[in-house]
Amino acid sequence: MPRTLPDIPLRPATLLVRGGQNRSSFDEMSEALHLTSGFMYESAGQAEDTFLGKAQHFQYSRFGNPTIEALQNKLAALEGAEACRVTASGMAAVHAAMLSHLKAGDRVVASRALFGSCHWIVSTLLPRYGIETVFVDGADLDAWRDAFRTPTQMVLLETPSNPMLDIVDLRAVCDLAHAAGAVVVVDNVFATPLLQRPMEFGADVVVYSATKHFDGQGRVLGGAVLGSKAWVNDVLQPFIRNTGPSISPFNAWVILKGLETLHLRVPAMCANAERVADFLDARPEVVRALYPFRPSHPQEALARRQMTAGGTLVTFDVGSKENAFAVLDGLRLVDISNNLGDARSMVTHPATTTHMKVGAEERARLGITDGTIRLSVGLEDVADVIEDLSQALDRIARPAHRQAAE
Repeated sequence: MPRTLPDIPLRPATLLVRGGQNRSSFDEMSEALHLTSGFMYESAGQAEDTFLGKAQHFQYSRFGNPTIEALQNKLAALEGAEACRVTASGMAAVHAAMLSHLKAGDRVVASRALFGSCHWIVSTLLPRYGIETVFVDGADLDAWRDAFRTPTQMVLLETPSNPMLDIVDLRAVCDLAHAAGAVVVVDNVFATPLLQRPMEFGADVVVYSATKHFDGQGRVLGGAVLGSKAWVNDVLQPFIRNTGPSISPFNAWVILKGLETLHLRVPAMCANAERVADFLDARPEVVRALYPFRPSHPQEALARRQMTAGGTLVTFDVGSKENAFAVLDGLRLVDISNNLGDARSMVTHPATTTHMKVGAEERARLGITDGTIRLSVGLEDVADVIEDLSQALDRIARPAHRQAAE
């Protein structure tokens, strides 16, 4: 008979390697990949009892699957959450977390600094269903207080934000939101549960794009929603079951394999990102370089209170779209891609990719200029990444303000 995990608290690295195991009767070492759409019953009565909820039995892979369940159990243990449901993508996770809970007449308050598709859900989709939405500057606690003078059903925020790495005071916002009656949903994709655990600061629901660091090698799409057992079972699960944003067993299995090395990859990528940020800040062509754990970041102290490391992303500004494109096109090692959290370093130009559709006015409010570049730092030798950035930056002129300062 295979061993089971000891009933004692286990550290993240151990949970990532051994957590969520769901072995079949064959006692396989690696989690089994259950590629099946449906499941069989021993009798008509068992099928009836399964649908009535009297018997525990898998019904259909849209509702549940042994491989998918293993991933959910591993992520819940890692996050310190009571329950988890995984979805086909990160945006399916955000959409399910919000639409499962909200109804016409409800009110949502969101931090302005959101990923482009999340911003679209709040600004465009929710109002179509009669849901009021309000954006606030995530760093401005007075703005949050003003927004919560009206009863609110849900809050959506991300910290650090995409792409400007803004930090939201989780404890303060959660306290304010709960006083207004709101459920707080935190997109924690940039930090991962290794660097930040929002529920420890009061968050009710945490969402991820598992496509990013969890897989970490650019292979498959996936998402995750974590929360209390009552909320997941009573609110989220009926929505997922009946609307179908389900992940494939194969994708769940690939993400399970990726998670086994998350505790090795993320710290190494963070160390590389910090060195890249130091390099970029010293370059005369760079207007500014943002990294949460650097003194030049306006919210460094808050980032250090909430996070154990600064993350794998660096954002920098080279003054203009022309300069940004010259840098991106001049890179020989780092790839141009709108993905992030990968073993490979990659860059994107947010104004023309991830945040194109939020509009120029909203980008200006977010601090996203035509010269802004988002860099996801990978696992290459950081000296090679820095050399590649250096030769690409050599192609552009120093901004006027840097020339004057010199």
